[in-house]
Amino acid sequence: MERINTLCLRYPVLEPCRGSLVEALKVLKDSFESGKKMLICGNGGSASDADHWSGELLKGFCSKRPLSNSWNQILGSEFEGKLQNALPCLPLTGFTALGTAFANDVDPHFIYAQLCWALGKEGDVLVGISTSGNADNVIHAAKVANAKGMKVITLTGESGGKLKDLADVAIRVPVKETFHVQELHLPVYHALCLELEDYFFVNCA
Repeated sequence: MERINTLCLRYPVLEPCRGSLVEALKVLKDSFESGKKMLICGNGGSASDADHWSGELLKGFCSKRPLSNSWNQILGSEFEGKLQNALPCLPLTGFTALGTAFANDVDPHFIYAQLCWALGKEGDVLVGISTSGNADNVIHAAKVANAKGMKVITLTGESGGKLKDLADVAIRVPVKETFHVQELHLPVYHALCLELEDYFFVNCA
């Protein structure tokens, strides 16, 4: 838990989150080790955080995560040094055509729920980011995830909102102002990404 320890040293305000961070890390490790994936969603700045978080998992973050020699032999020299190991993470924010069609034809508040229904499987993890914890579209996605036997991790502000009651793990950073919450969300998910990278791939230099 070196990365989480460092996080709490650098940001003492996050010390109350230590337990939930350790729990979230275990949920993610177990899911990825079982060959499952992570779905992630949010709105506004939290949508940007969802994209950012997924980017740190889908390629090297601190480590370049080189492919094994056996994969390099299968793919050939053209690919050597050009691909990196990754953890499967789908940002639900990225389905522009489907999202706009669903918003127009059905209901914009259920876009993430639809994607969770279409893409989520038992054992996958849904991460819902909401500074208030009360974003309707994230709440609906969490309800679908619960119904499908997925694990739910939420990243919110202090109150946790309605999302905290739908979460297997609720990470509630202990501040209230939206921009203060967002300022703490980034180092939280960076720490989790670093822990996962250390666990699954070569440790960062």
